[in-house]
Amino acid sequence: MTMNLQGKVVIVTGGARGIGSAASKSLAQRGAKVVVNYLKNQDAAEAVVSDIRSSGGEAIALRADVRDSDQFAKLVDAVLDAFGKIDILVCNANMSFTAKPFAEMNWEEFSQKLNDELKAAFVTTKSVIPSMIKQKFGRIIYVSSSLGKDPSPYMIAHGTAKGGVNTFSDYIAQEFGPQGISANVVAPGLVQTDATAFLSEEEKQTISSFTPLRRVAEPDDIAGVISFLASDDSRFITGSYTPVTGGL
Repeated sequence: MTMNLQGKVVIVTGGARGIGSAASKSLAQRGAKVVVNYLKNQDAAEAVVSDIRSSGGEAIALRADVRDSDQFAKLVDAVLDAFGKIDILVCNANMSFTAKPFAEMNWEEFSQKLNDELKAAFVTTKSVIPSMIKQKFGRIIYVSSSLGKDPSPYMIAHGTAKGGVNTFSDYIAQEFGPQGISANVVAPGLVQTDATAFLSEEEKQTISSFTPLRRVAEPDDIAGVISFLASDDSRFITGSYTPVTGGL
């Protein structure tokens, strides 16, 4: 199989739903042992694990808040106990944010998203890096958003935070490349998930009409790119930014 991940150990943060769920299953299909991290959605996380196991794969669900260094350190210890190593981190956990014009936004609303998003990237990366350095191998994939580069109304907190993640990834790539660790960004546009359920069908149709591929993304569209960046097919790619927007 192309993009073979046989024997690799992957942590997917926010792995219970949407892009995280699709990525967990895609990575498992390619042979990876998958750790489905969740915070609130235990039933959904266990369902993902069940799907993977019923297809012959290996997976476990572990709870941890990605913004809490103690909780995530315990998760990493549990993964090392269970599987002996960590090869890949998919930093995907969804952080809530306030959607409103800048003129109506206060600093607390703006900074909450910045702090949550960047702390999640910082904490999870800091937790897995030591074991990756030890084995001189690692793949870190940050799920960002096209809004980090392409502004849209009411999305200033979300877009600015994701722009910070993009830059953070570049610095991780630069610092840890010599240790065999890559860091790359996947930046979806609109994806059909629970998190975008608030949009009307009419709004989704409008976005589709502006998209060269004439549709809104499905989670599997993003999962395929994540699987590529996790695999040895991407071995000479680091510090990259890949928009997965259907050409929008």
